[in-house]
Amino acid sequence: MLTPEQVQTFERDGYLVVPDVVPAEVLARVKAEYSCLMDQLYERWYAEGRVIVDPAGLDFWGKLLEAYKAKCDWFQPMDISLPGDEIAPDTPFHFGPAVFDLLTEPRLLDVAESLLGPELTSNPIQHVRLKPPATKLQSDETRAHITATDWHQDRAVALEEADNTRMVTVWIAVTDATVENGCLQVQAKEHEQEMLPHCPKTQTGIADGFVDEAKAIPLPVKAGGVVLFHPLTPHASLTNQTDAFRWSFDIRYNVTGEPTGRSHFPDFVARSRANPETELHDWRVWKSKWEDARAQLAQRAHIPIHRWTSDAPFCA
Repeated sequence: MLTPEQVQTFERDGYLVVPDVVPAEVLARVKAEYSCLMDQLYERWYAEGRVIVDPAGLDFWGKLLEAYKAKCDWFQPMDISLPGDEIAPDTPFHFGPAVFDLLTEPRLLDVAESLLGPELTSNPIQHVRLKPPATKLQSDETRAHITATDWHQDRAVALEEADNTRMVTVWIAVTDATVENGCLQVQAKEHEQEMLPHCPKTQTGIADGFVDEAKAIPLPVKAGGVVLFHPLTPHASLTNQTDAFRWSFDIRYNVTGEPTGRSHFPDFVARSRANPETELHDWRVWKSKWEDARAQLAQRAHIPIHRWTSDAPFCA
C-alpha cells in the first residue's frame, strides 16, 4: 500500500514514482515468456527468408533488432491488446500466464487500491513497450511504441464514455528507465486540471501551445518500479539515445462498474474485497475473452479509439 504521504503527493501532482513494486521473479517470468515468443516469431521469419541472420547467435535483444531492421512486425504479436486500427480474425496478440500474473500482482493491486479503493477492474487499455535505440530507427518511424511519445493525457486518448471514470495508469519498468534511454517525462497536474485539446500528430497528442516543455520533469525509475499517472496528467516520453532497448508495460485499473474507455475490448475484475468470487484468476479465461472479442470485432465496422480530428479548431 502507498503511504498517506505518497497518496497526498499523487493527488497534488497527478503522478508518483514508486520503486521496487514488482518482484524480480515476476519480471523474470515475463522476460522468459517473451523470449520464447520471440524465438517462435524469429524462427518463422527466418524460415520464410524475411530475416537473414541465423538465430543461433542471437539473444532476445538481437532478434528484436534484426526483426526491426527487416521490417518484421514484432510489436502487435507481443502486445497485450488488439490494435486501434482494423482488426482481422487472425490479428496477433499475446496473452500468457506470466503477463497475467504481472497484471494481477498483489503489490500492484495494493498500489492501485490505495488510490481507487478496493473494487478494481483491469482496464483493457494496456500495452507493451519495447523501444529500440534511436540510432537504429528507420527514417519514417512514427509509432509511439517504437519512438518518442507525444505529450498527451490518458483520459483524452480513451473514448468519451470514460471521461468520469476513476482510473489510474501504472507504467511498469521491466528494464531500468533513464533519461538516456527515453524515460517518461511529466508536467505536474494543475489544481483544476482540465482535459486539453488533442490533435492527430505523430500520435494523438496535446495541441501546440498547451504544454510548456521547459517545465518537463523526467521520471527515471529502476526495473520493478512503477510510475503512476492521474488520467488528466500531461506526460510524454523521450527518445532512446542508448544502444540498448528500453522495455516497459503501461496498464490501467479503474473502479469496477465504471466505463473503461474501450467498451469493445474485454476487462476483468482484478480485485474485489466485497465480492472476491468475481475476481479472475485463470489466465486462459483472460486470453479467451480477447479471442472472442477479436472474432466479433473482425466482423464489424471499425470502431475508432480516438475522438480527435485534424480539422478541430486547435489543430487546423
